[in-house]
Amino acid sequence: MRTFALLLSLLLCATSHAASPDTADVDAMMKAYQGDVPSASLLVIKDGKAVLRKSYGLAVLESHEAATPETNYRLASVTKQFTAAGILLLSDHGKLSLDDRVRRWLPELNAAHDAITIRQLLDHSGGLIDYEDLMPTDATDQISDAGVLKLLAAEPRSYFPPGTSYRYSNGGYVLLGLVIERASGQALPDFLRRNIFQPLGMTHTLLYQRGGPDVPHRAYGYSEENGHWTRTDQSPTSATRGDGGIYSSIDDMAKWDAALYDHRLLSDASRNAAFSAQNKVTGEEDVDGYGFGWRIHGDVRWHSGETMGFRNVIIRWPKQHLTVVMLTNRNDPEPYHTALAIGQRFLQP
Repeated sequence: MRTFALLLSLLLCATSHAASPDTADVDAMMKAYQGDVPSASLLVIKDGKAVLRKSYGLAVLESHEAATPETNYRLASVTKQFTAAGILLLSDHGKLSLDDRVRRWLPELNAAHDAITIRQLLDHSGGLIDYEDLMPTDATDQISDAGVLKLLAAEPRSYFPPGTSYRYSNGGYVLLGLVIERASGQALPDFLRRNIFQPLGMTHTLLYQRGGPDVPHRAYGYSEENGHWTRTDQSPTSATRGDGGIYSSIDDMAKWDAALYDHRLLSDASRNAAFSAQNKVTGEEDVDGYGFGWRIHGDVRWHSGETMGFRNVIIRWPKQHLTVVMLTNRNDPEPYHTALAIGQRFLQP
């Protein structure tokens, strides 16, 4: 019996080691983020527990402020899953329908787009012209959500009839943020704080806008130019909100990930819809379809976020209860492949 117990103990130790890759191996993969360079914060969650939670590099180069798991990064397009959740919450509570025409809530939108529905903005099948291409090429002032709506109100063209194709649209998610405000009667930052961030305990996450609350533990964005890092934290499109304005940390993103497994925030039907392919996607790497704020690839659900000086990604393997979040305050490299490779080390065969 004593021999059997010893063998069992050795087997369990070997199994545990196989399920938890050597941290040094991950550190080697994160070498580009180490030292006096812009940072990365990395989180691996397996079966509801953080099995890897680590930050590398600097959140603020000028003051040599090191990044920590509490550092808040601009999420860029990872914001879209929160905007989608806001719409789904309002749908769950009967405040709107996903099949409402968008012009019911935003009558300023050009009449040529009367057929576009909320659902079609969520899955990028609305066909709206990219607002970035409607801005003056020499624009230096930041455009607001109201400015985006004004541009689209004056634009009758579209890429395709709504519901017939796919084209990723930041403008569509800007409009969804405005729909949330009108359907809820609350400013978008307040709605997200009261209905998502506070209930989930995401106490340091916020939708940032100039003149509002400061971002705690803020990382600033940088770009490498001629071998030197230059602060590039804002651009003319950095003031829009529903498509990319949230700041969060890996610690708060762990709380968000937990809420995606049960009905503490969204109904089962809404969660299933968000994680199901609502629109077929072609021409994008590792993307078969798009849900509501999520890219779909086989059993993987993921989304990246890229903006001036930030590159982020969240990758989820829901069937294996595995998630990798990687947030960075730099323009390069993109973190998707690194995060994917790290996650694959934790996958069960």
